[in-house]
Amino acid sequence: QVQLVESGGGLVQAGGSLRLSCAASGGSFSSYALGWFRQAPGKEREFVAAVSRGGSHTDFADSVKGRFIASRENAKNTVYLQMNSLKPEDTAVYFCAARAIGRLFYTPRLTTEYAYWGQGTQVTVST
Repeated sequence: QVQLVESGGGLVQAGGSLRLSCAASGGSFSSYALGWFRQAPGKEREFVAAVSRGGSHTDFADSVKGRFIASRENAKNTVYLQMNSLKPEDTAVYFCAARAIGRLFYTPRLTTEYAYWGQGTQVTVST
């Protein structure tokens, strides 16, 4: 069983930056693909970014491409989401997710592809 704990959320002005972290415990971290999702009030949870097992491959939603960077540090069992040029529409609860996977370069985009989820961290971007 994998436990995921997000941190780093908060209130930031539009144009600012935040870095989210997600620390994992239990399981074999290097065997997991990792994802970031977000959910705004009244909306469905949506894909933000994914990082492959080794960290060599990443994938991003079009809405954040060029502004967000996802990375992982297997030695620390941690995945990061660096968010730059934040916009009010980025306001949401951000979740990290993990799934064990054999394919080294796969970056899952669907919520149904992930088995483990964190509790979420709130990001609020003010105008």
